[in-house]
Amino acid sequence: MRWQIYLNRHPGQISLILGGLIVVSWVLGWAGVPTVALAVMYVAGVLGTTPILLRAWSALRMRTISIELLVTIACIGALGIGEPNEAAIVTFLFLFGNVLEARTLAKTRSAVRDLTDMAPQQATVVDEDGQTELVDIDEIDAGMHVRVRPGDQVPVDGTVVEGEGRTVEAVITGEAAPVAKVSGDQVYAGSMLDSGALTVSTTAAGEDTTFGQIVELVENAQDAQAPVARFIDRFARYYTPAVLVIALIVGLVTQDMRLAITMLVLGCPGALVIGAPVANVAGIGRAASQGILFKGGATADALAGVDTIMLDKTGTITTGKMTLSHVQDFAGNEDDDLALLAAIEADSQHPLARAILASAKERQLTLPEAPVMATVKGRGLASADGQYLVGNMQLMGDHGVNVDATVTDGINAIQASGDSVVLLAVHGEIRLAVGVNDVVRADAADGLAALKQHGIEHVVMLTGDNRAAAEHIAAQLPVDEVRAEMLPAEKLAAVQEAQAAGHKVAFVGDGINDAPALATADVGIGMGGGTAVALDTSDVVLVRPNFGTLVEAVHLARATRSVTRENIVIAVGTVVLLLLGLMLGLVQMASGMFVHEASILVVIANALRLLHQSRAQKVAQLDEHQVTTKPSSVN
Repeated sequence: MRWQIYLNRHPGQISLILGGLIVVSWVLGWAGVPTVALAVMYVAGVLGTTPILLRAWSALRMRTISIELLVTIACIGALGIGEPNEAAIVTFLFLFGNVLEARTLAKTRSAVRDLTDMAPQQATVVDEDGQTELVDIDEIDAGMHVRVRPGDQVPVDGTVVEGEGRTVEAVITGEAAPVAKVSGDQVYAGSMLDSGALTVSTTAAGEDTTFGQIVELVENAQDAQAPVARFIDRFARYYTPAVLVIALIVGLVTQDMRLAITMLVLGCPGALVIGAPVANVAGIGRAASQGILFKGGATADALAGVDTIMLDKTGTITTGKMTLSHVQDFAGNEDDDLALLAAIEADSQHPLARAILASAKERQLTLPEAPVMATVKGRGLASADGQYLVGNMQLMGDHGVNVDATVTDGINAIQASGDSVVLLAVHGEIRLAVGVNDVVRADAADGLAALKQHGIEHVVMLTGDNRAAAEHIAAQLPVDEVRAEMLPAEKLAAVQEAQAAGHKVAFVGDGINDAPALATADVGIGMGGGTAVALDTSDVVLVRPNFGTLVEAVHLARATRSVTRENIVIAVGTVVLLLLGLMLGLVQMASGMFVHEASILVVIANALRLLHQSRAQKVAQLDEHQVTTKPSSVN
């Protein structure tokens, strides 16, 4: 019937109507119209009991004795003995708790769809005569040659057989800096050609590419995640039959039906029904006000039990923005030389050039008129007469620039930090060497230290970047393990390896390449500002991408789990005491109902503590005075 479908599918609307009827009944009672107030409360009790009864019946048809059965019998009994307010309040709390939990647990599967939409669809194939043709990806076979132009997405995995260029492989490795590609180098589908032109011999296309495997890994990981069974459901397997049997025995032995129904009413775990959901919602609400989005109470509970945190480097530990981190001047005119270098790089859109320009602007340097420069592929820039050079050591060697021991030592020192080095030579003399690298988040060291002080046993950095850069950054942080030059499947394998060893793993990342690991970890944590896919795949999203927020997320999760357990103890303990008191004649319906309702208020009040100055916030102690205000660089 349509009304049955409506009652089952719209618990939120039923809860709203039910709450309104309860309030109306109270108002009418206070206004001196008790008969009408009682009638309204009966309507509320029947309305609230009906959808729960339908669920209980569905469960019984599946041979399951659920908590809904106990709630239904208790509410029908309460209505039968003239206590409709008990039925109305219990059902309202039950339905409202389910609504809150369902909304926080709602998760989408749009991550896979977004990834699929980003996958290359066509490729420009080059035949043996040099003619090109646009072909669907599904028709590309291994060995076919594909042309990639500047600004195009690389459509296949393959090997460069002709041309030079730079590809941005953030979609695969998570690294923002373009990677130089020459003949013989490997390229990946989904990456973007930043400059140059390439002809690629296909090794894999479509679903067989590294990008296609990312999609499959995310999909499989999400399918493998089983819903976490709620404590209340497990508890109901034993509690519901026990209370029903006890009430039946009491009714048969005493021949006192009112006593038996009273036992059912008082035995109905109202505080238990609302205690866990309200704690979850309070914790989630508190977290949201701190820029932390938990996708459900189960996620908060899982994060509370984490002992290992694995983090991506670029965009997570670092800001993901290239910055000038070293300036080594060999001629004694650092500002003038940096200004000349910035002037030469002014028209370039390369990330290294932008970092140099940003540094010159920060120093408020006046840029001189730059000489006319030409691009030397894979090397840098050179003036027509070769008197001005900007680029790498190969460019200097090609033009016979003298490199003495002082210059060599300076360059080696910069490279030891994992920086990309840009050299400026004027009239055959190297005048300046600058190092460009990503910037470590200002609070990364303090944040990771705080996590380890409060229960995180193992911190691992996973990155697609080169080992020198990764180890240099890790040396500044309380990191226990560094794994570099990793593809998405290898990050996923690292997570699974830790889980197989018995660890509860949280993975923190922000890129598409992190999506498989985020989906597979016990808790995936996405840094705000990251890709939509990474955030959608994550269980927790940090809207403010900093480590203070990450620490607060962990401690709020633990506080929420602690309050939830306290509420369960309060709820179950109250019911046990009430039933014992009832059997010993120490508790009557009126006093029992008072204690019963009081226990509900107690668990709600206990949960609402999370909305105020939480223990988690006190423990975290990552205040502004503890976080370095000046951004720490990688030097």
